[in-house]
Amino acid sequence: MGTGRVAVLGILIVVFQASSLLTTKASTCVPGFKSDVLIFRVFRKHLRQGTTLGKVGFSDCTGRAKFLFSTDNSHFNVQTDGILKVKRPADIHGHREFFIHSWDSQGHKMSVLVRVVHHGHHHGNHHHNVEHHHGERKHHNHQHHHTEVDSANKTEVPILNFPKTGEGLIRRKRAWIIPELKISENDRGPYPLLVAQIRSDEDKIQKIFYSITGPGASEDPVDLFTMTKNTGNLYLTQPLDREIRDKYMFKAHAVAEGAGTAEAPMEIIVKVIDQNDNKPTFTQDTFLGEVAESSPKGYEVIKIVAEDLDQPDTDASDIRYRILSQDPELPTASLFVINSVTGAIRVNAGRLDREKYPKYTLVVQAADQIGEGLTKEAKVILTVTDSNDNAPAFTQPSYAASVKENAVDAHVVRMLVTDGDEPLSPAWNAKFTIIDGDPGGHFTVKTGINKLEGIISTAKGLDFERSTTHTLLVAVENEVPFATPLPTATATVVVSVLDVNEAPIFDPTEKHVSKREDLAPGSDVVQYTASDPDTARKQTVKYRIIRDPAGWLNVSDMGLIKVRKGMDREALFVKDNKYTVLIGAYDNDDVPATGTGTLIIQLEDVNDNAPTIEERSIKVCHKGSAPQLLSVTDKDGPGFAAPYSVSLQGTSKTNWTARMNESRTGIILNLATELESGEYTVVLRVSDNHGEAQDSTVQATVCDCTGEEVICKGRVAGGTELPVILGILGGILLLLMLVLLLLLFARRRRGEQKVPLLQDDDIRDNVYYYDEEGGGEDDQDYDLGVLHRGLDNRPEVFRNDVVPNFMPAPQYRPRPANPEEIGNFIDDNLKAADNDPTAPPYDSLLVFDYEGGGSDAGSLSSLNSSCSGDQDYNCLNEWGSRFKKLADMYGGGEDDDDDMM
Repeated sequence: MGTGRVAVLGILIVVFQASSLLTTKASTCVPGFKSDVLIFRVFRKHLRQGTTLGKVGFSDCTGRAKFLFSTDNSHFNVQTDGILKVKRPADIHGHREFFIHSWDSQGHKMSVLVRVVHHGHHHGNHHHNVEHHHGERKHHNHQHHHTEVDSANKTEVPILNFPKTGEGLIRRKRAWIIPELKISENDRGPYPLLVAQIRSDEDKIQKIFYSITGPGASEDPVDLFTMTKNTGNLYLTQPLDREIRDKYMFKAHAVAEGAGTAEAPMEIIVKVIDQNDNKPTFTQDTFLGEVAESSPKGYEVIKIVAEDLDQPDTDASDIRYRILSQDPELPTASLFVINSVTGAIRVNAGRLDREKYPKYTLVVQAADQIGEGLTKEAKVILTVTDSNDNAPAFTQPSYAASVKENAVDAHVVRMLVTDGDEPLSPAWNAKFTIIDGDPGGHFTVKTGINKLEGIISTAKGLDFERSTTHTLLVAVENEVPFATPLPTATATVVVSVLDVNEAPIFDPTEKHVSKREDLAPGSDVVQYTASDPDTARKQTVKYRIIRDPAGWLNVSDMGLIKVRKGMDREALFVKDNKYTVLIGAYDNDDVPATGTGTLIIQLEDVNDNAPTIEERSIKVCHKGSAPQLLSVTDKDGPGFAAPYSVSLQGTSKTNWTARMNESRTGIILNLATELESGEYTVVLRVSDNHGEAQDSTVQATVCDCTGEEVICKGRVAGGTELPVILGILGGILLLLMLVLLLLLFARRRRGEQKVPLLQDDDIRDNVYYYDEEGGGEDDQDYDLGVLHRGLDNRPEVFRNDVVPNFMPAPQYRPRPANPEEIGNFIDDNLKAADNDPTAPPYDSLLVFDYEGGGSDAGSLSSLNSSCSGDQDYNCLNEWGSRFKKLADMYGGGEDDDDDMM
């Protein structure tokens, strides 16, 4: 039994080796195209759709007769049997070249060059035989591709087999490539459309069930592709749209009945082949552009753009442009051309004329398939803009004007121009420039509002003494350059400078000097002079003080400033040791001009102020009192102030002690003996470091208490009863005077009621006298106090005195502690009061008198003083000398007689 098994095994090995040897010897086939270059000759330049060019020879060494082919030229396609046909009409200019691709049984892509040559075109010597340079190939029985005919649909479809594992191998070869399934978009069906069949070699020995999973199958879009369970037929259920999705990738599965997975999942790629199903679309329905009338030929005006949603870099998306029409077709129908590839529109003839044809409308077309496919139209509206082909010109060649010297921004002259271009356009608007005659930049020129006038003004003040005339050369251009070479217009402007009286000028305008504050009156301070810029007028300059707050100085006609009265560094008018005076210089012109200069005097300090004590009163306990610290100040500077020294004077030495503190800037005053409570005067003499001394008094209140805390209670001694008594007596005296005034006022009121001012039979109608210009008239013997009677009853009528709040009040000097300074104190404050604008009487509305109302007399119209005839004024001669003038004017007196003579 064992021997039989060994014999059978040996026979099988021999058969297998023989079979392998036969297979190796027979396997001399090389997969691929039969030629390196395929040349097809045609006799017409224009190839119609469906024309058969020939057959492409290809073999994958499996014995199949049908294969999947693809080309990189959309005008041609290859059927599965290798027949090459014209898919879309094509023109052959000489020849066309493209590649055809296919795949062998192992999934390797192979390509061949195809050349379609028009008959009669010399192409050289080409080889039609296929040269095989593939070498020797090893066959491992990988995936096999072959074509079968589906008997139900009569459609030839590719069959995809699951790859096998080589004998003796543990894992499948990784380099296996599954060719893509290619399906045209918008296929008309019928649906479901069979596109391929999946096969497993395991179906020969067991039942296999097929299925697909992934996008387009079990995922969105679900059931776009379906597969029959038993046969493995792959169906497409509806048309595809490449613009929505250009590729689908899903997996095919083979499962053995009752035994689980028979094959590893196989990836299937379906590529959607583009069809020309989208028209080109313009990015705008209407394109707007502008072109200058002077544009040269070839000038690019505008670029239009169209887009196509079909597959890029194919004829279906290759767009060409053309101009269909031009409106108006004047002066020629081909004024513009378009680049068919880029869409750029250019000027074709330089004959544009804005004044005749200001606008053109072009209808343009975009077509795909290199201009032979689907089309779309759009409008292009081109506006012809004005070009600057007319130069502006001045209305007159020269201008003359005059301007006062020193005037800045003064108007000099207006210059008008004309221009033949479009009004208010940049080619019409004028632009002026001063090109000569103004090296110092004294003038400016600007364009007026109407854009056709140039306005010259002064940028700096002119100087008559330097130059009496200025000659300017002004040029005019437009805001945009000339379109063609044109001459630039110019005009001459002669400006005469008018002399004016100029104020003298101080040099420097602010002068600084340093002087001692105790400079004696009449002493010279400084010579401060000004020069008159009007050299041609030969004027003299005099001086006066405009502002001298303290009145310390005066100035001569020659500008010599002297001390009028003593200066004081410590005065209120001195700030930071500086005293400022404003000096004026004026000429002797009919209308004098005044210039000003500032004199700043730096006052040097002298020891003219003795130190003083700030505190004027203190309170201490009569027992165990605390020392009192008194502050010492000195108006002089640091060199004439601390350290100070102090000494008690008179009887103060007996009861008090005084000494300087450690810094010698304050006095420590202490009660030396017990005193009764009361008021005491302490006299202290304080000296500065140069011995300048002054006595100061401090009013000390001694209280009945002990210690540092001062508590004053009850009456105090030391003559305090006398001021109290005097105060009481003064109050009683004032009260008595008030009672007396009230009695006098009441008596006067009673007297006025008994004697009325005006009698009932008085014929005068409330005649009041407000002023007294003379005496001697009996009828003026009135009590004028009655004039104010009406004001007592009219509280709304009052005198309105208003202090002016817009003028600063002067600073008054405080009362000096040194009695010797009283004279200067009075003089300074008297001068300040005389110049005080806020002191009464104020310049305001005053109500002097009130005539009253409700007169008892009748109206003046009740007097029989009017009639229908002429008025007789002779009665005026009887009224005395005061009415003599009126009698002469109206009564026909001596003046009239003189006139008649």
